[in-house]
Amino acid sequence: MPQADFAKPLYIAKAELFRALGHPARIRVLELLVERDQTVSELQAELGLESSALSQQLGILKRIGLVASQRKANTVTYRLTDPCVSAFLAAARSVLSATLDRSRQALKDLEAVAESSGDQDTGVAEA
Repeated sequence: MPQADFAKPLYIAKAELFRALGHPARIRVLELLVERDQTVSELQAELGLESSALSQQLGILKRIGLVASQRKANTVTYRLTDPCVSAFLAAARSVLSATLDRSRQALKDLEAVAESSGDQDTGVAEA
């Protein structure tokens, strides 16, 4: 990260990180790089993105410091700059799973209330 970023309050830096992660392709790139370092052609094949679109997504991830690249001849390989990215993605998965579980439980509770009331109150007046 640039030197100026160290002067920012942590909550602003976090918001910028989350904003940078706000595209599904960037998340998928990180997931693939958790598995192993990947060449641009491997990432392109997996994501099905045009070269320019992938380059844009990789540039954003590189700018925020989550990935780094290395060129050997005509091949560019990307890697994660920090193994914590794996834990970060796993934590996001856990949060999503817990949220989904709560939603499922709320739906079950609503269905149970509807069944116990015998569906008498549908909110629609009968003619």
